[in-house]
Amino acid sequence: MKIAIVILNWNGQKLLEQFLPSVINFSSKEADIYVADNASTDSSITYVKEFFPSVKIIENTENGGYAKGYNDALQAIDADIYCLLNSDVEVTENWLVPIKTVFKNEENTAIIQPKLLSFKDKTKFEYAGAAGGFVDLYGYPYCRGRLFNNLETDNGQYNDEATIFWASGACLCIRSKVYHQLGGLDEDYFAHQEEIDLCWRAQNKGYKIKYVGASTVYHVGGATLEETNPQKTYLNFRNSLLNVVKNVPKRWFLFVIFSRLILDGIAGLKFLLELKPIHTWAIVKAHFSFYKNFFKFLKKRKILQKKQDYNLHTSIVWQYFALGRKKFEELK
Repeated sequence: MKIAIVILNWNGQKLLEQFLPSVINFSSKEADIYVADNASTDSSITYVKEFFPSVKIIENTENGGYAKGYNDALQAIDADIYCLLNSDVEVTENWLVPIKTVFKNEENTAIIQPKLLSFKDKTKFEYAGAAGGFVDLYGYPYCRGRLFNNLETDNGQYNDEATIFWASGACLCIRSKVYHQLGGLDEDYFAHQEEIDLCWRAQNKGYKIKYVGASTVYHVGGATLEETNPQKTYLNFRNSLLNVVKNVPKRWFLFVIFSRLILDGIAGLKFLLELKPIHTWAIVKAHFSFYKNFFKFLKKRKILQKKQDYNLHTSIVWQYFALGRKKFEELK
């Protein structure tokens, strides 16, 4: 089984200096390592060529974001498994072995995510994926080990293997044939939540998404866009709405769309009360972009044959804010 670890880079020399050594030290026996550069203007590529000559380099002609960056780069890579790895991830010894084993033993498993812990506090789960992702009734994503900004301490509670709804783009391993069968990542997302759409579409085709807790990596998170950046708010709200239009089953479609308009409005009001008007404006802009792209995504929706059901009985907003349930195990 041929594995290719592909690290997308844009002006990230400092991150490559810090995190590429662990990838090389703990992955070279199991995989080929690539840096896919999104038209950087710093000296990233010169640095990699000089200090890590074993790393293969793919130079994209433009910065098309996470989605287009990987779509372009993966056209040039021959492997059975692609591992899409953020440049701010530290891997651990033998981290690929359990992932490789599951792929070998489970033909229908198409996408795998390892345990994602925080590089800043290695006792805690990391925001962007934690122990595997899910989507609530209204299309809001959440994770085992992370509900909104509440991060659980890793006490071994998620050392299991589990079927999940989405795997984090911080470290997402996918069969290459499935990636290309699905047409890759949707480039209209640019960045954020495109991996949720990819996993949703994979399930529409009957594939499974798995979390493998025997594999651990540490993610900095926010190295490209920090949590406080309004651009991140904009992309998360807009792309979550695009996921709804594209993937929610027909019988729930109108209900979820109209509910989201109300819930996102409440979120915008909450930001105002917290004296964060720039984030309220980001939500407004997200909705304008959503309306602009609505019919385009309706067309994409029609192409998808089956709309995979998801967690129709959970509102993460209600359970977290109204009922005070802060941990995944408390959800009902």
